[in-house]
This record gives sequence, structure tokens and C-alpha cells, in this order.
Amino acid sequence: MSATEPRLKRERKRSREIFDRAEKVLVGGVNSPVRAFGSVGGEPLIIERGSGAHLYDADGNELLDYVCSWGAMILGHANHAISAAIADQAHRGTSFGVTTELEVELATLITRAIPFIEKIRFVSSGTEATMSAVRLARGVTKRDFIVKFEGCYHGHADSFLSQAGSGLATLGIAECPGVPQALAALTLNVPYNDLQAVERAFAQHKGQIAAVIVEPIAANMGVVPPATGFLSGLREITRRNGALLIVDEVITGFRLRNGSVQDLLGIEADLTTLGKIIGGGVPVAAYGGRSEFMNHVAPLGPVYQAGTLAGNPLAMRAGIAALKQLTRPDLYDEMVQLARRLVFGLRAELQDAGIDAQINAIGSLSTIFFTPEPVRNYTDAKRSDTKRYARFFREMLDRGIFLAPSQFEATFVSAVHSAADVDRTLAAARVSLQAIASDSGV
Repeated sequence: MSATEPRLKRERKRSREIFDRAEKVLVGGVNSPVRAFGSVGGEPLIIERGSGAHLYDADGNELLDYVCSWGAMILGHANHAISAAIADQAHRGTSFGVTTELEVELATLITRAIPFIEKIRFVSSGTEATMSAVRLARGVTKRDFIVKFEGCYHGHADSFLSQAGSGLATLGIAECPGVPQALAALTLNVPYNDLQAVERAFAQHKGQIAAVIVEPIAANMGVVPPATGFLSGLREITRRNGALLIVDEVITGFRLRNGSVQDLLGIEADLTTLGKIIGGGVPVAAYGGRSEFMNHVAPLGPVYQAGTLAGNPLAMRAGIAALKQLTRPDLYDEMVQLARRLVFGLRAELQDAGIDAQINAIGSLSTIFFTPEPVRNYTDAKRSDTKRYARFFREMLDRGIFLAPSQFEATFVSAVHSAADVDRTLAAARVSLQAIASDSGV
């Protein structure tokens, strides 16, 4: 089928019927807000199965997937080794509530790949990981304030829900009702890539800041790489002021290399959070760091954190099967080459269509921002034409290409995307962008 023709030929009758039922029993018909497609319009997807780089909706429509479960599916959908490991473990038992050797094995794979993480605590979600890391930092330093960056998203714990990216940016929520003002006041928001603002925060709250938490590559306001010297500057500022540096690698961990992106960026955090890829598509996350900090966590120390399903054997088996595959030679190089082909091609198509836009990219991550100006922080990202992005999203979806249903998210290239997939995507983009340019008179 030509990219000039819509690929979603089948009526979405069954999907529509399922979503009608979902709205009666699920809040908004979804279990995470961005899935409702509120910022891009159109009908939310109802997915029935996935295979490799493709998703199939409840009506049998095939979609080329660049969302990849928000980055978790680096090895594609229904990866054979991961599926086999989960099935085998299901026969052995799905939850025990006590320690298994599987937890030790996955922790060992992670600490070997990230040597500056000496001890780990597994949890069930990225929100749990970041929330627990902040609690630990406060417990270690005996201070209350934290510094976070506008547009960075660290999950939905109360401390993080002000000027956050991801779903809040998508829905235009700056402050979240339900978060006590007294708690919100303990979170100091500063612009990403602005070391002077960080210095001012420390000067104004001398001896009171427990930690700085940061995405090393912002990916929840769309992809925004760190400016030269930004992360090393944070490392120096936190050390000088007796605060901890928490690097949130829920997205970037094992995404750009087999291990932490910090190795590439020349820093070492005191505490690091991980998620998504380390679970192979099954819910799991972790926080970890040097023993001197992690030993403050119960049962060794007084900072309490627990979880009934933490270290769940299904998740451990899936994570082990995933991380063992990420050691394949050239896997990351191949993903980067494909991602570059996609980004360079999209830039050319935007130019040919006469549409002003930026594409921020690093490794296998990228975001199209429909704005003529460079995007270096959340303020820049919010200048994007979200209506134009929504139109681009729908045009691409009509041609069987599933991009993030939000301007403020990332595109992910996986290890199972192919050059043919990228070429198909660029052909669809050519037609989509020309249609947008024609309608808007660009």
C-alpha cells in the first residue's frame, strides 16, 4: 500500500465499542491520561497485540510503533526470549513475598553494567523509585527541600507535580490539586540547563536542600539534551553544598548504551533511578547508589520503604531476559544509525514542506517541536504549535504510523525497527507534512 493512502482501512467499530465500555468503568476510559488522546484528538487506540515493531488494534489495523510502551520495549513487542521467560516463571509461581535468587541475578546484571551503583532496591514503578530516592536523600541529609527542573517528569508523587512534563504538560496542568501547599513549597523548580538558577536556589536556601533530581537527557517535555557543562555543574554544586545528586534514568537507563547514560556524559550520581527497559515490559523499577547511602534504607537503616510485589519473580525473569540481550555487539550502534536516518529524513521533509520545526535528538530518542526557535528548556518547548503537532499525529496515524500522542513526549527507535520501517515512515511524513502545509497556506 502506498504511503499516500491511509493504511487504517478497517473501520474501528470494535475499538469504538470497547472504549465506550471503558468510559463506564475506567476514569476517562484509560489508566494513564495521555492514552485518552486529549491533546491530539481522534479516537483513543485499543490495542490487542504487538509483534516486533508493530501493534495491532482491536479491529486488526497494523501500526508501526514509535511509542514502544514509552521506551520500555527496546527489544520490540513479544520478544521471544522475554515471553518464554515469563511463561516459564508463571508455571513456577507469580509472587512469593520473599526473596528469590532472581532478584540477585537482575541486580548483579545492573550493577555490573553500572559499577557506581553498589546496592539496589527494586520497586514496581518509576514513581516509586524516584519518590523513594528523594525520601532517602532527605533521610541522609536531614534536610527538606529538593530542586527539580521545569518540564522534567519524575512520576506522580506529590513532590514532583509542579511544573512537570509528560502528562501534565500534555494536559496543561501546572499545579496539581490534591498536593498540599506545604509540601509543594519544599520543591524548588528551576529552568533546565540553567546552572545560575540552581546556584540561586542553593544561596536562598543555604543548608536546607537535600537533593537535586534531574533527567540527564530530558525526555518528558519532549527530548531536550543537557547543555555542555550542565550536568557536571550540578555535580559540583551538590557536592559543594552537601546535597545529593539524583539522576532519574527511568527512560535513559539502558536506552543509549548497555548501562547508564551518565558514563557518556561524564558524571556519577549519588543515587540513580531506573525503570522501563530493566523490566522487559513488565512493571519494575529500582533505585540505587553507593552503599554509604543505600545502607540508610530499612532494614539496615531508618529510612523506611517496602512493597508487597517488589522484586516480583515475573518482572525479574523478564528483566534478566531483556538485559542479557542488550550485550549484543553493535545493537546500540544499529539503533542510532536508524534513528539518524529517521531524523535527517524528517528534517528534509519539513524543509521541503516549508514548515518551521526543530527536531531534538540524541541516540535513539527524538522529538519534533513545531516551533522556529531552538528548544533548550520547558519554556521553549511550550512555544511549540501543539495544534500542528496534533494534526501531524493524526495524519501519520491514518497512514499506520503511531507516534507519541503528545507534543511533549519522545519518539523511540527500537532494536527491531528496520531501514524499511524508516523509509515507510518518511514516505508517510512527506504526504502528511505536505497536506499540513497546503491546508495552512505555509
